[in-house]
Amino acid sequence: MFGKSNSKPVAETRPVKATSSNVPSIIAQGFSVKGNIACDGDIQLDGTVEGALHTYSLTIGVSGEVRGEVTAKRVRVLGKVVGPIRASAVELGRTARVTGDIRYETLTVEPEAQVDGHLQRVDDAAAAEASVPAALALVHDVAKVSESAKK
Repeated sequence: MFGKSNSKPVAETRPVKATSSNVPSIIAQGFSVKGNIACDGDIQLDGTVEGALHTYSLTIGVSGEVRGEVTAKRVRVLGKVVGPIRASAVELGRTARVTGDIRYETLTVEPEAQVDGHLQRVDDAAAAEASVPAALALVHDVAKVSESAKK
């Protein structure tokens, strides 16, 4: 009864690295995250994220909202983004509401999508993922030139 067990030891499990072919991580409607998120795979966002989001592929559903910087290889927006988007491929569905600059290689915008920000096409993914301060410095420099022209 309390002797040796005939069962074999359970194999150690290791986390599987997410890839674009795996099932996406899901942030469901009604779920809210405050803080930065980094993921090597795909994310389906139907809830709310307040913070930077860095992933391979991101789909923001109709009820999804991001308040922060989005950096990904592919981004599909059906919901709301308040902050800059940096991605190789950006798709804005008809229900998309974006307040922030978008840097992209390819951009698809459906009728009725709304963007309040600058759109900038870049030639490669590395440039698409460039930092926000560089873009802000450019806008700041333009403002300085405008001020000096008034004098």
